[in-house]
Amino acid sequence: MRPGGALVLGVDSGGSGFRVALAAVDGAPHGDGPPAGRSAAVAGPGVRVVGSRAFGTPVPTGPGGIDAEWLVERLVPVARELLDDAGAGERRPVAAAVGAAGMAGLGDRLRAVLPGALRDALGVRRLALASDAVTAHAGALGGAPGTVVAAGTGLVALGTDLVRWRRADGWGHLLGDCGSGAWIGRAGLEAALRAHDGRRGGSAALLARAEALFGPVTGLPGRLYPRPDRAAVLASFAPEVARCAADDPVAADVLACAARHIAEAAAAVHPAGGAGDVALTGGLFRIGDPLLVPLRDELERQLPEARPVSAAGDPLSGALTVAAALAADSPTLPPEPGLLDTYDD
Repeated sequence: MRPGGALVLGVDSGGSGFRVALAAVDGAPHGDGPPAGRSAAVAGPGVRVVGSRAFGTPVPTGPGGIDAEWLVERLVPVARELLDDAGAGERRPVAAAVGAAGMAGLGDRLRAVLPGALRDALGVRRLALASDAVTAHAGALGGAPGTVVAAGTGLVALGTDLVRWRRADGWGHLLGDCGSGAWIGRAGLEAALRAHDGRRGGSAALLARAEALFGPVTGLPGRLYPRPDRAAVLASFAPEVARCAADDPVAADVLACAARHIAEAAAAVHPAGGAGDVALTGGLFRIGDPLLVPLRDELERQLPEARPVSAAGDPLSGALTVAAALAADSPTLPPEPGLLDTYDD
């Protein structure tokens, strides 16, 4: 049951949890494939997933940035389990790629700890540490030039002509992430509170949904502000805004404004000349037409020469794509400190 080809490890760490996958690379599937009960999935050309795990707890972030030790304590046992399940024997990953939310501004500890930790524990000697926007780009466009908007709890737009990167937003729910799930949820809850107060711009429909989910809104600040996962809590209200949008003009306006912010971020980073693909990826876009219809209109208005495309894969498949390129010694995406750092020991 040993998977053929070199083994690579991919990690996707976001605001709502993290995922780990092991893949075999080198063209078509080799050997007997994954163990019984494990389905194989193609993450990209020549990349075949042989096992994966998902965890609903996000990697903590504190005063020192992303908690590297916490991630290592969980990642290493999971990686060993995936290797055992795949029947890898003594083989170890040739390369790994970790895409993490907040890597650019909060990833110093990860960059200091992970290369040595993964080398010592798993034998990984080629490693990429990337912003989750980079792995989202790699997953969506497969290493081709163009622009990707990655939106879930947060939001970031990333564009490249394969010479340099351009990034917009991704500043977190307190300073930016405009149009994200947290932004939509916060705007929806603000409209609910306006209705509670009797101020202009309020929405009785959103007030009713807020109280159904969170209880009396007078207690909302006390329940929300102290929570370390408040961005995810805000984002949990975004689908409620979408459900109200068909009958509530305030909710519809929140989503129209979000669409404008998303298109502005895409336009800010798109390669010069305006042509090229624009892909949308992330859980936010699963809320569907209430957001996607105004977003398509905004993209047509702000990027008329760009071609909207469906994302070919998600950030986890992007991490595997980056790792596979490292394993083959043929990276295509441009390195940039803090955004895409590579290590070769």
